[in-house]
Amino acid sequence: MDRPSWEEYFMEIAQLVARRSSCLRRQVGAVMVKGKNILATGYNGTPSGITHCDQAGCLRQQLNVPSGERHELCRGLHAEQNAIIQAAKHGINIAGATLYCTNSPCIICSKMLINAGIHKIIYREGYPDLLSMEMLEESGVEVLEFSQVAPMAKGEQG
Repeated sequence: MDRPSWEEYFMEIAQLVARRSSCLRRQVGAVMVKGKNILATGYNGTPSGITHCDQAGCLRQQLNVPSGERHELCRGLHAEQNAIIQAAKHGINIAGATLYCTNSPCIICSKMLINAGIHKIIYREGYPDLLSMEMLEESGVEVLEFSQVAPMAKGEQG
């Protein structure tokens, strides 16, 4: 039997979560984990009850806003923001958690993750935001690209 490592397992879940995204430009999924338990998930898209971008159109595309810039010009929330909001909504403490995300966080999400007490971020693909990475490094949040994460040994406990 070929069991995925914990890192593979949580990243695959983040990729599945991303499939719920209603964003026309980028589908992102996030999973908050502590002690091998999923605390919250989030994907990028419009707030609950608001028309999705596939129906309303993408404001960022209409205004030719480059990726990684002018985050406020968007109808949606980022996956990391939605995961934090879901945890807060349900009274779940995410301090000390690890975030598995399909993309590295933008500066706005990074500031939120730092203040929420996230201690590690594992992401699959980069995002064009150097300030984000600088602030995460300065704050002491461990940030790893998924390809650099060594999976736990086969036969691991858990």
